[in-house]
Amino acid sequence: MRLAFLSLLSLIICVICNASANAQQSYPMIMSLDPVAIQVGTTTDHVVKSRYDLWGTTDVFISGEGVSAEVIHPELKDGEDPPSITSLTIRVTASASAQPGVRDFRLATPRGVSTVGQVVIVRDKVVHESQANDTRETAQPFELPSVICGAIEKAEDVDYFKFNATAGTKVTFHVRCMRLQNRIHDLQTHADPMITIRNATGSTIAANDNYFAGDCYLVHTFQQTGEFYLEIRDVRYKSNAYWEYSVEVVDRDFVTNVFPLALPINRATTVELIGSDLAENIINLDPKYTRVKQGSQSVSIPMGAQLSNPVSVYGTYLPITFESAADNNSVESAQEVAVNTVHNGCLEKEADVDYFAFQASKGDKLTIDVIARRCGSMADTYLRIVNAEGTQLNSSDDFTRGKRNYFDSKIENWTVPADGTYYIQLHDRHLRGGAEYVYAIRLSYDAPTFELSLDTDKTQTTPGTGGVVFCRVTRKSGFAGEIHLHVDGVPEGVTATASRILASGNDGCVVFKASSDVAKGIHNVRIYGTAELELPNGDKQLLTVEAAPYQETYMPGGGRSHFPVDVHTVSIADPSDLLAVTVSTSEVTITPGGEAEIDVEVTRKEGFATNVSLDVIFQHLNTVYGNSLPKGVKMDGNKSKILLTGDLAKGKITLVADESAEAVDRQLFCVMANVSLNFVMKATYASDPIFITVAPKNETVDGAK
Repeated sequence: MRLAFLSLLSLIICVICNASANAQQSYPMIMSLDPVAIQVGTTTDHVVKSRYDLWGTTDVFISGEGVSAEVIHPELKDGEDPPSITSLTIRVTASASAQPGVRDFRLATPRGVSTVGQVVIVRDKVVHESQANDTRETAQPFELPSVICGAIEKAEDVDYFKFNATAGTKVTFHVRCMRLQNRIHDLQTHADPMITIRNATGSTIAANDNYFAGDCYLVHTFQQTGEFYLEIRDVRYKSNAYWEYSVEVVDRDFVTNVFPLALPINRATTVELIGSDLAENIINLDPKYTRVKQGSQSVSIPMGAQLSNPVSVYGTYLPITFESAADNNSVESAQEVAVNTVHNGCLEKEADVDYFAFQASKGDKLTIDVIARRCGSMADTYLRIVNAEGTQLNSSDDFTRGKRNYFDSKIENWTVPADGTYYIQLHDRHLRGGAEYVYAIRLSYDAPTFELSLDTDKTQTTPGTGGVVFCRVTRKSGFAGEIHLHVDGVPEGVTATASRILASGNDGCVVFKASSDVAKGIHNVRIYGTAELELPNGDKQLLTVEAAPYQETYMPGGGRSHFPVDVHTVSIADPSDLLAVTVSTSEVTITPGGEAEIDVEVTRKEGFATNVSLDVIFQHLNTVYGNSLPKGVKMDGNKSKILLTGDLAKGKITLVADESAEAVDRQLFCVMANVSLNFVMKATYASDPIFITVAPKNETVDGAK
């Protein structure tokens, strides 16, 4: 028995060693940046930590203007082989004019573009956590104002920092931690930070857990002069080596919100600042400085010679109105508003309920969109439409946009039952209120439209190979048409073949192909969709919608989720595990009830003998995330050869059409060759574009080969 066990153990070790020797290559997945913040007007070194190899990183790309970085590689000794490293120093420079706030960054590596990481740009000196600061006796000193950077990196970690304050000083503490983790791909459990302010004897004088989502925000006026301690920990005493935090500790103004929340685009306006220690809270905004654009965004408000900390606003081209000072807490006292306007309001006290009256005609289709929490408001809104008797006609608590849920309320495509006056009723779900409970209501006539989301936010290619990104539609307000996809900014040496989303389908795709002599690099591209709408008068209108990129995230238990990011990136990296995916045809014609075969051959890099799986749809754990095939057409797994084990190179895809398959002319798809990177992530290599035609059954067609 012991001999058998040792033989089995030896076999397992050999298998593991062989798998390691032939291990697949992966682009790096960024986990953290230490320290996570940089002061404007400085150059400092930061350590990027990742899953998978960072060696050979050539460039750092940081969003926005005024911030750049260079790679500081460890030096190799003569004759030494390049190491595999999961931490890398980058030297970041933030110009004096760089706008404070959170920026995305990516790394360009020989193995492809990384996932997204985040860096915080701040106004004040950055104090980096020392290793021995887990007690008040070893607390790390700092002076006001400063930004404290550290990590909750070990079990039951409690970090202490000490500072001096004089009686009457008002100090603001603003934590970024949980929010910095939303876009991190493989950070399955997020921090829930808590801060406590203690006096010299260790007594608690103030504390905060959640304010901005799971992050802390605390304003405290010190009653005595002396030495005080800032304590930060996870509220559950949990930890993770990648739980980085920044704490802004300032004894000056700090803006949390503005009123009005909705601002006009390209027009001057006046706003009231909401926050702490504001010497001046009424500001005239010049559009050339704030540069408000359509939708939700963060801006810094000019305050004399300085810019404020970033604050969220909503930009619109629609006419803007404001909640009046008069009472509007009932149907009888409701404030009149018009359709096709954006109305600004505030739930300024506890149990506040705001009513707005509008006129509508029978058959009108309306959308009421509340903008609040997604723009930094504390309000968790609940929306109702009622008639003059107070009878509820419709309601909304939270809504879904793209792949994410939001605490804001939205009623879409509501059909007015009769001519008359109707009322919007809005309150906080928990009947809270205050100056920071600002909101905007967009009341508009409905029209057919759609939303587009990209899965994922990056397409990896190498010279001579292809990649694919899928685009999914969410149809709104009765839109049922076909959507054509487009790509702008395609780099030289790369072709992009964009498909359509069929009227009967949910997904389309874009297939990128890099030439064999293409220059390596990473490039951001714009992907969008267009559709033709027929107006009630018979005229045609072209509707253009931007596709929102989503980065996939690794969920506990091996699930797959998404978080929105700003851009889609195309990478051209060094040749990797697969050098080509070749298919036997670029045109497939099939009839209802028929089938077609596509021969597939992969070219493996020398020594690469890891399993490769073939597919024509993008899926994980039986959930389909992308399928551009016509309705009624699918791959028959039993008739296909899709698992290429060891060094096998040839496979086969068999497509079958059921009897109800609709006629379609040249719909784009591709064959994907997938190499597993971990339980969720895979490296996907795409074939050249393939077009499938579903011909009427009475037509004679040639086979796929």
